[in-house]
Amino acid sequence: MTRLFSPSSFVQTTVLLSLTALSMFSQAQTAGWPQKPIKIIVPFAAGGNTDSIARLTAERLTQSLGQTVVVENKAGAGGAIAADLVAKATPDGYTLLMAAMPVLAILPTITKTNFDPLRDFAPISIVGSNPFVMAIHKSVPAANAMELADFAKKNTRKLNYASGGSGSVSHLSAALFVKRANIDMTHISYKGGSPAVTDLLGGQVQMYFGNLSELAPHAAGGQIRIIGVSSAQRARQLPDVPTIAESGFPGFKTITWNGLVAPAGTPPAIINRIAAIVKDAVAQPDMIAKLGQMGVDPIGDTPAQFMDTLKADLSVWSEAAKASNLKME
Repeated sequence: MTRLFSPSSFVQTTVLLSLTALSMFSQAQTAGWPQKPIKIIVPFAAGGNTDSIARLTAERLTQSLGQTVVVENKAGAGGAIAADLVAKATPDGYTLLMAAMPVLAILPTITKTNFDPLRDFAPISIVGSNPFVMAIHKSVPAANAMELADFAKKNTRKLNYASGGSGSVSHLSAALFVKRANIDMTHISYKGGSPAVTDLLGGQVQMYFGNLSELAPHAAGGQIRIIGVSSAQRARQLPDVPTIAESGFPGFKTITWNGLVAPAGTPPAIINRIAAIVKDAVAQPDMIAKLGQMGVDPIGDTPAQFMDTLKADLSVWSEAAKASNLKME
């Protein structure tokens, strides 16, 4: 008996063959990867947490892949220059971005960017996360966040707070605190954390939310005091410093993270291979210790988990930015 031609069977067969061809192409593309040096683009200048984490990660990837992994700093536009460069790069696993949470989750909510954080990148793995700490100049008579708020209310418009740049996590964290505390403090924006810390030490500004690594050494000298932590739990490096939430501002929480992303369309085999290396690396005692010195907690999550985190942060920070009327200055 003659079998009749079935259009649906033809379509199914064509789709199956196409998928098989794509799979074979992807396997061929990734079989010899990497065959040349890999670049990790850092969206900020050298010296900060993001740069340090990128260099630690590059060392581990170099060791595991047997191919050189180099770090390149492309600072500017709050990280948008680097992000746009990677978004437009060839999706072959040779150009990665050491993304910082503010670049992908805050910047697109407060200004127009040439990249879409969800559409243009393939998340790989978050290397680590860290809270910010609230530091004040020694002249401010406060031992915790509530006492700072009380002092600010008695000195309306006399106090300043620094940030590492408009729209940065240090800016947004401080702005949210100021709003939650119902106080009036003037925002002074700097081009990075280093000049902000310098003016905090000199008393030109009275408060700054920054990384533990950039503030702890100065706190030991007595010029500044660390009086609060922005995470939900106390930092293990500062067990005696209360969280801002427990100091009278329940629900206050701001943390940041650094993680590797690749251009959208990068073969899943490459993405998963890098993610596995990161997961193994951040579980090593020496890596944990080095991250801990920066106030960073190791993560090493999966690409899917990273995507979930990014989506959640975009929602949270978009709402926070709008509530605080934050715009790029």
